[in-house]
Amino acid sequence: KEIRKYSRKKNELARMKVTYFYKITDIILISLLILSSGGLLFVFNRNICYAIFLGALLLAVLFSKDKLKTREVYSALLTSFTILFLFYINYIFAISTQTINKYAYYFIVCTVSILTLLYFRNNKKKDIFINRLYFVLKIVLFHAGLNFFAYFFIKNNLSTISSISNDYETFFNIFFYVPKKCLVSVFGLEFCRNQGLFWEPGILQAFLNILFFLEAFIIKKSKALLIIIGFVILTTYSTTGLSILLLQGIVYIHNEFKKNKLLFLLIVSALIPIYLILQVNVQDKVQGEKEASFQKRFFDLTQPFYIALENPITGIGLDSEQFQKLREEFYFTSSTLDYIHNQTGLGLKVSVTDKGSSNSIMFLLAATGFPTTILFIYMFFKQQIIKDKRWLWMIIIIISVMSEPLLLRPFFFIFIVSGFMSFYQKMITHKQQLL
Repeated sequence: KEIRKYSRKKNELARMKVTYFYKITDIILISLLILSSGGLLFVFNRNICYAIFLGALLLAVLFSKDKLKTREVYSALLTSFTILFLFYINYIFAISTQTINKYAYYFIVCTVSILTLLYFRNNKKKDIFINRLYFVLKIVLFHAGLNFFAYFFIKNNLSTISSISNDYETFFNIFFYVPKKCLVSVFGLEFCRNQGLFWEPGILQAFLNILFFLEAFIIKKSKALLIIIGFVILTTYSTTGLSILLLQGIVYIHNEFKKNKLLFLLIVSALIPIYLILQVNVQDKVQGEKEASFQKRFFDLTQPFYIALENPITGIGLDSEQFQKLREEFYFTSSTLDYIHNQTGLGLKVSVTDKGSSNSIMFLLAATGFPTTILFIYMFFKQQIIKDKRWLWMIIIIISVMSEPLLLRPFFFIFIVSGFMSFYQKMITHKQQLL
């Protein structure tokens, strides 16, 4: 009996170790997935970080404790072939010479997105991906909270690190800031907009709003956590972030109204300062000192569309550098400017730019043309990762990728991949049933 008891305990301990190992593996993969979509770690070490990410994914898939399902593998292969074929067509028919390195990058994005989804779909419980994402995003939240408050104590002890596109102030590569661009004053309080582990506050708000969605509508563990998330989103001082937070707050109020009247009043009270800060933010960007930011986003919404109209089938090519060169030479006619003003009531004050597009959907449209973009967006909406409150989830993600260049980054591209894999999986299942 003692031998059997010892053997059972030994087996249980071994199973616990295996479970713990795979949990750590899941968390590492989700962390890399998030950081590859706007994290400064990948900004400064892109090649080596993607190599580590890809290597970790290959090992995780190949040595998974569960045998790979044939149906999952086939759907992943068909998805890979479809997306890479579309990229190849885009490369061949691009209107200017494209850099092969840019397409190699999109190949890596496609590969890590497919492998990540394959790993989590293969004999994993359906909520494992969401639970691991929830856990990692809470770590992102914790760091962002520290990042905001730490600035007031360490702002005189920061060192500069430089990337190709920007200079960042850092405290031992733990906390990151861009005081030259992100110092703001709201109701007399001056602070540096919170960007957390990412290159821009707008990216941090996107992930924090995703965390708010998961907590409010899926996990539903802690109402106090919602308040903390809301506060940290406020520290990003992002127009998009505040708008999405306000929308989620209204939906949450609607859901909770019948359950708890006191909670309803508390949430309404919490939303009032968010609305007031958002109002100040919007006025500042539309007519105030930050008008250039609004004009840039408005320009990024309109100009790529007109570029796509001139290259509707295959677009101009996915090479972002060639896209920027074309933007320098692409001018609106006066009649087009008048039409935009008449339709929107807004004057377009930016006539040309050599910068990339902050609107990743419109960039995709100009780069790949209408057929590919429509197919990608359709698959984006057909994703099977988040099914609860799908309409709200899609609004959050669509607004996020239309305000930041995120759609062709692994975390967001994985939703396009999900649509493709689900489509092919249904097709394979239907074929097997016929046979």
